Amino acid sequence: MKITCEEIDHLAELSNFSLSDAEKKSLGQDLENIIGYISQLNELDTKGVEPTYQVFEMENVWRDDEILEQDASTDQLIALAPAEKDHQIKVPKVL
Repeated sequence: MKITCEEIDHLAELSNFSLSDAEKKSLGQDLENIIGYISQLNELDTKGVEPTYQVFEMENVWRDDEILEQDASTDQLIALAPAEKDHQIKVPKVL
């Protein structure tokens, strides 16, 4: 499959890349090689083969949420903060 310069320009724009002409040519060749390699999968006979969604037998491990008692009180934790205001930890403004 031939990759056009317009397609490479479009991909570069979507990726917010600035490419030189040499880089565009190299990227075009790389993309053609990748697509050619992947297209080999079309030659495989997959009749009777079920789709594989996961290769390892994995399942979610569920647990009950537990609230554990803490050794420190709110006052003790706030006392560790470098700054406090109205019984809350004061942090720099982030915007």
